[in-house]
Amino acid sequence: MFEKLLLLWKISELRAKILFVLGMLAVFRLAASIPVAGVDTERLAAFFQSNQLFGLINIFTGGTLENLSIAMLGVGPYITATIILQLLTMIFPRLKEMYYEEGEQGRQKFNQIGRLLTVPLAILQGFGFLRLLASQGVVELTPITTAVNIAVVVAGTILLMWLGELITEKGIGNGVSLIIFAGIVASIPQSLFQFFSTWDQTKLFQTVAFAAIAIIVVAGVVLINEAQRRVPIAYAKRIRGFRMYGGVSTHLPIRVNSAGVIPIIFALSIVLFPGMIAQFFTTVDVPQIASIANTIQNIFSVNNWTSIFIYFGLVFIFTYFYTAVIFDPKEISQNIQRSGGFIPGIRPGSPMVSHLSRIINRTTLVGASFLGIIAVLPQVMQQGLNLPALTIGGTAVLIVVSVVIETMKQIEAQLTMREYEGF
Repeated sequence: MFEKLLLLWKISELRAKILFVLGMLAVFRLAASIPVAGVDTERLAAFFQSNQLFGLINIFTGGTLENLSIAMLGVGPYITATIILQLLTMIFPRLKEMYYEEGEQGRQKFNQIGRLLTVPLAILQGFGFLRLLASQGVVELTPITTAVNIAVVVAGTILLMWLGELITEKGIGNGVSLIIFAGIVASIPQSLFQFFSTWDQTKLFQTVAFAAIAIIVVAGVVLINEAQRRVPIAYAKRIRGFRMYGGVSTHLPIRVNSAGVIPIIFALSIVLFPGMIAQFFTTVDVPQIASIANTIQNIFSVNNWTSIFIYFGLVFIFTYFYTAVIFDPKEISQNIQRSGGFIPGIRPGSPMVSHLSRIINRTTLVGASFLGIIAVLPQVMQQGLNLPALTIGGTAVLIVVSVVIETMKQIEAQLTMREYEGF
């Protein structure tokens, strides 16, 4: 592998791409270290230590929220806008045609709509976060500083969105994923230092168990991320002119985890929303409202078993839902038939659609169960092993491993194009 890395570095074009990616990530980390106006850093640190809800949200912002930086929202609004548009393709046929049938030009229009939708989402999220943190005494806000800070954090989101698209276009890998990856990796040294500085020899067994589970989780993430069910596809022989075409066999790969981390983002947003809203009303003067708000906040706290079960169930349901959005058995069956293909032993039409639906449901069952376990694993481990709060949870591991695998595949493809062997 190290020999191939040396070969990769010797190719001037690939070396320029890698240096470009590193430069863009350095700009991202610089923006992540510049706080907005009026932040009390001591209260901010204490708030994040006592509130694990924002620790989970911080994962998807690329580690920018914990500094309350000018890029505090990360690429979250852009990801949310893209997900909303993909869901709307099920309701509006025009969007579906634009994304799936109009080729590259249609996708560019689709992406442009996503960029425009990012702005109002960033304004809403920025205002909500700032008002919530102001109610906790973390940041001082006046009408002027509120408007200025919202404008700054929206600009920070647009900057990261632009950097991500530049990385995708001129570098290697998916730019948005690499930005989130860089934020997670940047927090690892601090997490390790905090863990070892508070480590107690009496918890040796729990620490060893944690290390063993971490290794198993990484191996499981790689296995599930790469696992796929291969449906055999055969093509009949046909003659055009004086040449014969077809007569070959291939397969249709159906990934076990087709949805990626999208279901976790959906479920996390829904689970965190009631607790975040309840925090606004815990200090009101009406005792009944404050009591109800405290009850809701306790139910939806990260370490409450009720919240853990709700979180798992939502991840499971959203995995099926999002898989249905991006994987239409009827459309796939029609595409196979148009190209002269068929599944051996399965009649075309409705039987093929039913066969593909049955396979997708079975593979998604495994993927949904795995994503649910990964999502709740940090809370379950903290409750079972009595370990301190984990800033690097299963979701972060899933993102990091997925990004590394995808980037390695793209690097391997670049090397193959230049007649070098891959990793």
